[in-house]
Amino acid sequence: MKDNKMIKAVIFDLDGVLLSTDEFHFQAWKKLADREGIEFSRQINERLRGVSREESLEIILEKTSRKYSTDEKLEMATCKNEIYKQLLEQLTPSDIFPGVMELLEFLKENNIKTAIGSSSKNTKFILGQTGLAKYFTGAVSDGTNINRSKPDPEVFLKAAEFIDVPPSECLVVEDADAGIMAAKAAGMTAIGIGPAAKHPETDIPAKNTSEIQSVITELICDCPMSA
Repeated sequence: MKDNKMIKAVIFDLDGVLLSTDEFHFQAWKKLADREGIEFSRQINERLRGVSREESLEIILEKTSRKYSTDEKLEMATCKNEIYKQLLEQLTPSDIFPGVMELLEFLKENNIKTAIGSSSKNTKFILGQTGLAKYFTGAVSDGTNINRSKPDPEVFLKAAEFIDVPPSECLVVEDADAGIMAAKAAGMTAIGIGPAAKHPETDIPAKNTSEIQSVITELICDCPMSA
C-alpha cells in the first residue's frame, strides 16, 4: 500500500473473518444437492464464498441439466437455509477466531467505529449466538437490507452510511475475492485475509484476522507505512 490514509472505521465481512461457518454452509448445500441428485464438492463450495444464497444456488444448478422453476428454486434456497440455521444453533463464543475480541476491544478503546458488511441473511443471528452483537449495534449491513450482493459495493456503502463515515475513511477486512472487489468499488481500503490476500486489488494482505491489529494501528494513527 503506497498512499497513507486516515482510517476512522473498520467494516468486517463476517464469515471467514470473525469466525467460520463454512463447514455449516457446505453441509447444508451438500444435503440439498444430494436430495436433488446434483454433484457438489468442496471445490464447487469455494465458488460460493461471498455471494448470496440465490446466486450460490445458481452456481450449484450448473451441474444439472434439469430446469427448475422460480418456485422450485425458492423452495430449495429456503430448505438450505433451514438446514443451515439448525447447524448455526451450535455456535458459541468459542467459535470466534483468535485475536478477534482483542481487535474489537482495541478499536472500541481508540474510538474507531465498526460495522459488518456481509451478504448473509443470518448475520444478526450469528452475532447474537457468539456474543459479537454488542460491537455492531445499528451497524449491520447484510442480506436483509441490500439488493445486490458482492462484488457490488452496496453492502459496504450501506455499512459506511450506517456509521456515518465517508467510504474513503473506511477499512474493509475480507476473505473473499468478491468482497475485495466490492470494497475497492466502494472506494475503501481493503485488507485481504486467507484466500483474498492474493487478490490483485488487495491493498494489505494478511494470513488471518489476528495479524491485522498492527496494520490497523498504523492506519488509524496516520503513521507512515511501507509500500
